[in-house]
Amino acid sequence: MKLAPKLVPNWKQAWKWFSMQSMALSVALLGGWQALPADLKSEVPASWAMGVAIAILILGALGRLVDQRK
Repeated sequence: MKLAPKLVPNWKQAWKWFSMQSMALSVALLGGWQALPADLKSEVPASWAMGVAIAILILGALGRLVDQRK
């Protein structure tokens, strides 16, 4: 049985959702971390970057559970 993905009815408004914004921020943070030269990365522990990214993703998951209609 093949299941086709079904989008949420208001998918065009996804860019306004906190959950989507937090995932984009996390991707930007981790992408920026990877792009940093090694000498700059040595100034900040990698665990901090990962910790911040994980915290942002957790906030995004929580944001997905909250009704964000205005």
